[in-house]
Amino acid sequence: MSAYKLYCFAQSGNSYRAALMLNLVGAEWEPVWVDFFKGGETRTPKYRETVNEMGEVPVLVDGDKKLSQSGVILTYLAEKKGKFLPQGDDERLEAMRWMIFDNQKVNGFLGPYRFIKNWVKGADPAVIAFFKGRLGGNLAIVDKRLSAHPFLLGVRPTIADISMCGYMYYPAEEFGFDIAKDHPAIGAWLERLKTLPGWKHPYELMPGHPLTL
Repeated sequence: MSAYKLYCFAQSGNSYRAALMLNLVGAEWEPVWVDFFKGGETRTPKYRETVNEMGEVPVLVDGDKKLSQSGVILTYLAEKKGKFLPQGDDERLEAMRWMIFDNQKVNGFLGPYRFIKNWVKGADPAVIAFFKGRLGGNLAIVDKRLSAHPFLLGVRPTIADISMCGYMYYPAEEFGFDIAKDHPAIGAWLERLKTLPGWKHPYELMPGHPLTL
């Protein structure tokens, strides 16, 4: 029996953060596929009563403990496994700063943009253009940071990096632009993360790909 279970689906960058972290820390885990698209599973009363009252993925199950929100899961696993932890109060706060920026301004825009572009029928082009415009500026901030540091906090990867890469490995055609090509420092950073033992692409790591609607 695996030590951990992760409720997830392949198209979710939020889930990917948690799945990738499990792999990178060498945990024994198994994915539990959540039928988000066709079945609308996260919106059902059963899911919200038995899995996550917030109606979201990912959800990590560790024995009797059930955790949601990817930042909480990353922090929990880092502390439990002693890997990818920020060191000291200053680094901890800096990691939190970048993770909040990521959730609000980077993947917080990238995830909805990708969802609207690919899976919302009749999406308003003006909405898509707005998201893309905001993304350009926010990704540029990350690119500038990574042009001066190999990882977000300095010379070694932490949970801030694992959080930030959540949506960035999905195919360029799903975004309509190439993040790594348009932002070379981000591209080089993504390649560095790929060299970490246990790294896998989201479509290899989680169930539900290819998507059938």
